[in-house]
Amino acid sequence: MTLRIRIVWPAGHTTATLEETPTSTALAGVLPIFSTARTWGEEVYFDTPVSVPVEDGARQVVEPGTVAFWTDGDALALPYGPTPISRGAECRLASPCNLLGSLDGDPRILATVRDGDPIRVELAGG
Repeated sequence: MTLRIRIVWPAGHTTATLEETPTSTALAGVLPIFSTARTWGEEVYFDTPVSVPVEDGARQVVEPGTVAFWTDGDALALPYGPTPISRGAECRLASPCNLLGSLDGDPRILATVRDGDPIRVELAGG
């Protein structure tokens, strides 16, 4: 089973498809989430009310557009390019994160998110 979510901020929105994992199930149970976007290089992350352990398969280097859950910060992490600790053009997260799925469109849309923007995550219709 997959789950679709919509992520909305003042300058835009995107959708993502999540695989069924313990973390995505926990996340779905608390939607909608209203949070404040933070940026770290070319990554957007924001706090959630979910607290889960690191899952098998957690990774630190991921593809742009990966929807990841940063267990150290109870936050969704949405990388779309290099972060301050990346080597070259890779997306390197702060620490290994649970992998939930991926954005449906071009992950560069996240470049329009500004640090401090209000951000909302909700179930996507259809």
